[in-house]
Parts: sequence; structure tokens; C-alpha cells
Amino acid sequence: MAKKVTCKQCDEKKPTCTNCRQHAVICDYATESTAPSRPSRGQYRFRQSKYEIQIDPSTPDTTSIQSSSPGPTPPPPLESISLADLHLFHHYVTTMASTLTDGQDPKHLWDVHVPQWGFVFPSILHLILALSALHLAHQHPALRAQYQNQADAHFTFGVRSVTTVLASLNEDNCQYIYISAVLICFVYFAHGPRTGEFLVFSETGQAEWLVLMRGVRSILESRRAEIFSGVLAPEELEGAAEVSDELAEELERHKGRIRDVQLLIRAETDDEVIKEMYDSALEGLQETFDEVYRMRAAGKHGVNLMHLVIGWLYRRPEGFIGRLEAKDPLALTVLAYWAILLKYMQSSWLMKGWDEHVLAGIRASLPEQHRSRIGWPIECIFGNRQPVIAELS
Repeated sequence: MAKKVTCKQCDEKKPTCTNCRQHAVICDYATESTAPSRPSRGQYRFRQSKYEIQIDPSTPDTTSIQSSSPGPTPPPPLESISLADLHLFHHYVTTMASTLTDGQDPKHLWDVHVPQWGFVFPSILHLILALSALHLAHQHPALRAQYQNQADAHFTFGVRSVTTVLASLNEDNCQYIYISAVLICFVYFAHGPRTGEFLVFSETGQAEWLVLMRGVRSILESRRAEIFSGVLAPEELEGAAEVSDELAEELERHKGRIRDVQLLIRAETDDEVIKEMYDSALEGLQETFDEVYRMRAAGKHGVNLMHLVIGWLYRRPEGFIGRLEAKDPLALTVLAYWAILLKYMQSSWLMKGWDEHVLAGIRASLPEQHRSRIGWPIECIFGNRQPVIAELS
């Protein structure tokens, strides 16, 4: 069974809880205070250790690139850090950050600004260290358990610290909270597929990732203009790359199969509202395939497709998502064709195995008489192999 991403509860031991003592951070529980919208320096500092890095606060750092932080408060100096966490931070900045953009980050969002924001907003720092630990686990399978334990500890603290300020979402901290939510989603993908969880539906209860996506949506809906400003402002789109004849033929095969599903659903659905909902989903899916193939033609794969592929799910109304959660055969059939797009993200370590896992879960959840309808996605992703849900460790 894959390890489930969960938050570890504080045991409230005094003067320092067990989690904080093991993780070598100053315990929030030790002091009674109300969390401000922007965490203060005193809320997050590492315990003194023999690996302490002494920084003279009166000496300016002239070598760093200035961050376009959402608020006016400059990042406080890092007083001390454990050797293990310093290793994770170094790996994130020098190696891991570039994997979030396939090396294409002209604004230096992930390798400069986000780490600097982490010194102001503790959740961000914990979450990038969690992500860094999972990347090291991916690179060094023999040390996987060790790095996953580090990732779980940082994830727990990251989620806990952002949860305390969610109620205080404002124009000063909304970018920090949004980036924290995005990082939480990245950590979920980086942990890899987990038994019984298929992104938007689950074998039992509500899907974990769906809860995360709804959280991101809620944050965006309340502060979209403020979030997508400054360094997070959308970049102007470059001229569309010309899709080769080979890719164009492949794209048309996909869209033709999607249109077949559209006709099938129209024939089987009498309710005009439901019919319109599926029409909208399938029309939007064809448009997403168009955009993905333009990106592929421009040589962009993997994580560069994240906003397009996940964007289709994000835009689906609650009525459609509810049918997926209920494992409605028509909704699952539509999702199977969306899962094809996950195949084109496999060059990113974050997305390894998700295409097969989601599609196998869809097939297992469909009644036998409906499985023939997803023959095309199965052929695209599994080829001649039998689509079975893999045993996850």
C-alpha cells in the first residue's frame, strides 16, 4: 500500500510537542498567540545546532536576486538550520526547482522567489523541503523510506501552518497561500499513485486530490486579481507552433473518438441539462487536446502541460464532478479520454504512472457492458497490455 499523505496530529506535550522536538523546530504550542495574516519571524526558526550558520543581520546580501514578494515585509535572515534540511534546501534550489518548469522559468519564480517567500511564510519553506525530499526519494530508491519520512514531516508542518492563516486570506498573503496550495498539490502527485485513489474519485469516500483542487479554486475565486500579479502575472503567449502532419493526424484520431463518445451520450441522454453538461465537457476536452498538441509541437512536454491538463478538470462544474465521485458510467467514460493527456506528462517525475493508474481505476469501476467504450484510451495508454490496477508499495 502506498503511504497516504496525512497530517500528523500534535500531541500537545509541554514545553514542546513530540513532532516539533523530532523535527528540530520551535513549537508553536509552547506559546499562546493568535496567528497573524503574515507570519512573523518568531513563528518559524530552526533550533540551534552545531551546524548553525551565523549571519550578521547588519550585513546586506548583495549576491541575492531581489524577490517581488506580495507584501512589503522582507524575508528575515535564516539563523540556523539542521544539516538534513539544509541538504533538502540546497537540492531544491540547485536541482529540484528546475523540474517544475522543465528548465523554462524566465521570472525565476520557483528557484528564487518561492524560496525567498518561504522565509516569510513558513508553509512554503516546509512544502518545498517536502517536495525536495520526494525528488531525492525518486532519484535514490535505496533511501526512499528515509526521504519519505522527511517529506511527511515537512508536509505535516506545511499544511498545519497554512491552515492557521486561511481564515485571514487578504491581498498581502494571498500569493503565499496560493503557492502553498499549489505546492500541496505537487506533493500529492510526487508521492505517486495510491491505492484506491484516482484523483477525482475514490474507492471509499471523497477523493483526496479533489479536496485539494477545490481548495485552490476557493482561493482563486476570492483573490484572483491579486494572486495573478507581479511575478505571478500570466506571461504573454508566444506564437503558436505549427503542428506537423504526423501530430495533426494523431490529434484528429483522438478528436474523432471523442466525437463518437459525444454522439453516444447524446443518444442515451434525455435530460437536456445533463446532455449540455456532457457536451460542454467533451467540447472543452477537444479544445484541450488542440492546445496540448500545439505545446507538443513546440517541444513542450511534461510539467509544461500541467495547466492545460488539470485546467480541464478545474473548469468542470460540480454537477459533473459529483457524477465522477458517484462513478457514473458516462462521466467515467469521458474521464477516460481525458486520461490520455496524462500520458504526455510522463517526462515529469511528478506524473510517473498516473496515466495508467487513473485509467485502470476507471476500467475497474465501470460495469462490464460499458468497458468497450474506453477501448481507445486503453489502447493509447496500455497498448497490448492488460489494464490492471498495480500493487502499490
